[in-house]
Amino acid sequence: MKSTRRGAFQTLFAGSLALPSLARGSIAHSGGQPLAKTSLEAWGAGPEGQRKADLGNGFFRNPIIPGDRPDPTILKDGGDYWMTFSSFDAVPGIVIWHSRDLVNWTPVSTALKVPLGNVWAMDLIKHKDRYYIYIPAFPNGQQGIFVIWADNMRGPWSEPINLKIDGAIDPGHAVGEDGKRYLFVSGIKRVKLTDDGLATDGLLEMAYEPWRYPADWVVEMFAPEGPKLLRRGDYFYLVTAVGGTSGPPTGHMVIAARSKSIHGPWEHCPHNPIVKTRSAAEKWWSRGHASLVEGPAGDWWMVSHAYENGFRTLGREALLEPIEWTTDGWFRATAPDISIPLRKPAGGKAGPALLPLSDDFTTNKFGIQWIFQNPGSDEMKRVRFENRAITLAGKGTSPPTSSPLAFIAGDLAYEVTATIDLIDNSEGGLLLYYNERAFVGIGFTPTQMLTFNYAQEHSWMRERIATSTVTIRLRNDRNIVTFFYAHDGKNWKQHPWQLEVSGLHHNVFGGFLSLKPALYSAGSGGVRVRDVTYRAI
Repeated sequence: MKSTRRGAFQTLFAGSLALPSLARGSIAHSGGQPLAKTSLEAWGAGPEGQRKADLGNGFFRNPIIPGDRPDPTILKDGGDYWMTFSSFDAVPGIVIWHSRDLVNWTPVSTALKVPLGNVWAMDLIKHKDRYYIYIPAFPNGQQGIFVIWADNMRGPWSEPINLKIDGAIDPGHAVGEDGKRYLFVSGIKRVKLTDDGLATDGLLEMAYEPWRYPADWVVEMFAPEGPKLLRRGDYFYLVTAVGGTSGPPTGHMVIAARSKSIHGPWEHCPHNPIVKTRSAAEKWWSRGHASLVEGPAGDWWMVSHAYENGFRTLGREALLEPIEWTTDGWFRATAPDISIPLRKPAGGKAGPALLPLSDDFTTNKFGIQWIFQNPGSDEMKRVRFENRAITLAGKGTSPPTSSPLAFIAGDLAYEVTATIDLIDNSEGGLLLYYNERAFVGIGFTPTQMLTFNYAQEHSWMRERIATSTVTIRLRNDRNIVTFFYAHDGKNWKQHPWQLEVSGLHHNVFGGFLSLKPALYSAGSGGVRVRDVTYRAI
């Protein structure tokens, strides 16, 4: 059977068509083949055609930041807004985003330069004149909560300090009526902090027994997590996620409680749940993990995350919706449908949104979009910057052991093109990478082309091709993936195997990640990378 299949694929390779080069900026064609037309009318057009929330007419459309931006934590600091998200095992990690209108966001810095294991839902706060990020992480497989601090949001940020809080995630900072600092965590438990916020001052104790949803609701699990606190008027408000962050589309939700003291007792909001996905027919699945923030004009908004129906591969995306405070001192969400255009927050000043994902490496440093997946402790030592290129030293023997260099893509359809030079006895290529158990792609050695189909390299698909330089193009058109390659940059060949990747997501492989374009370099040599270009299609 294998010999028959191998022969068939050898025939396909031999009959590959020579495809014309794609002109930069072309929308209708790629690799000589017509693309499915993807309307950009539903969103504004950001850099490289990326989905942009601001529609330019006083309205915006979710997501406010497309792609994998889970567990948002947001800070209002005068007229500035700052936000960050779970960055998992990526290095550099904890990208800080900035906005002045809650809709147009651009990344400005990274706060974590060293591996800290899996970095999950954080809390970004300001206390007096100093900024803090409280970080649940899993260094060396050990669970803990850390803190970093800075005097300027753009950094530099301190090295992580271990607070030595065991068995807890999802910290939420609060200052009590006594002026003392506290950290709420999953559970929902609480521990007192020292005045500088850099150590605990007491034991972890139960703080609140969350509201329970009806037993017949279809959820993943109870999982009270993501506590976020604010003080308004006479009350402290505690906003919590329950129901599990993945699993069934209807599982995740946002609930609230309030108390006149940080020590309780807490009363459940009569409007619980504040938001929830009610049906799998909705645009946004597993809505939850919310933070409240005051808008530029004094109105109030809620930032949360959710999966996009049909595109779990993108990860959980950042959403914005209005809330109102009711006469009884509670709050409720007011938008009946957050998938349609909503009026922008009043009073803000629109700034730049998103960032180009392409990179010609002329600045002799990584763009802020780049992250190493599954990194070692000294990943940046593998990188050498050259004139309009980077050289990435080989690591491991295949993509799963190579710590691929990736970026987050947030469009439903896009193309990525990169030129690589193989150095010595190296192997390199272009992937769509979820984790070491879930990826697709093509790679090249000096003597052959390799095909990776769902984390397996298929020996019967190898083709003998002498390679020193090759340009590779990856097209992901609504989870249908096609690869092209050209050894002279002009005469394109389409790889004969097209792939469907909608199943490469958390509900199948765990990890809460997203499917990212990635470059890999394995073996004893290295790969020189030039002219990485991205465009939405």
